[in-house]
Amino acid sequence: MYPKRSHLFRPAGLAVILLSLAGAAASANESSHTFDVRDFGAKGDGRILDTDAINRAINAAEAAGGGTVEFPAGTYLSFSIHMKSNIGLHLGPGSTIVAAEPPPDLSTGYDAPEPNTAADHYVDFAHAHWHNSLIWGVAITGPGRIFGRGLSRGRGSEPIIRDQLPEERRAGIPAPRATHPFQHPSDSSPFGYPGNGMLDAGVGNKAISLKDCRNVIMRDFTIYHGGHLAILGTGVDNWTVDNLKIDTNRDGIDVDCCQNVRVSNCTINSPLDDAICLKSS
Repeated sequence: MYPKRSHLFRPAGLAVILLSLAGAAASANESSHTFDVRDFGAKGDGRILDTDAINRAINAAEAAGGGTVEFPAGTYLSFSIHMKSNIGLHLGPGSTIVAAEPPPDLSTGYDAPEPNTAADHYVDFAHAHWHNSLIWGVAITGPGRIFGRGLSRGRGSEPIIRDQLPEERRAGIPAPRATHPFQHPSDSSPFGYPGNGMLDAGVGNKAISLKDCRNVIMRDFTIYHGGHLAILGTGVDNWTVDNLKIDTNRDGIDVDCCQNVRVSNCTINSPLDDAICLKSS
């Protein structure tokens, strides 16, 4: 059984987001409550994993009572990023957070999906878990990008569908394998569809996931290839999504059991699934 709607808006383990927009424009120093990820060891070279450095910057912002974690120009390779209350991410001009590809043995990777056996029987695996994401619990401002290169887009398909991209956009993207190496051979649900798409721990399938959050702002950034769900919001109250550009290979924005939500000025290209999907799981 699912909890009653009133329960959905309690902060049950994930961050309650209170974004200070003033912090996004502050100079890059701790005294102004802005925390540059490079000051915490992030390389931004697209080769070295910056997960630990990014999460250190977030923890430092939390210890200071909140602020903005700043990404200057660069390419930041990462697994799961853990947001906290009173903190926002600002993706500066020329910055890209890239979802890393987990190794074949899954010795490292994205956070494991939290248990949710009851829901797995009734909805796609991606809709019933939040931790197996690139970013969970978040407020973000742009103009930078999120590139879900290493995210799975669900059962029976590769993280990136190279052959369905225009030729000029295929550079550097490997040809797809026959099957995704981390997918389970059968549905997770005894009823078949829609309870499918189960993935092993360590595999990420969402660019951004939110659960039981309040006062969330997402503005002015781009998501390219967001996995199964570019943005999943569940039980979010007071959520603003403005001026996003999403070019993805499954769902764009899923708004599930939320209230007081405004989505405006967004451009979403999702030729293989939903662009904006309203639901009430």
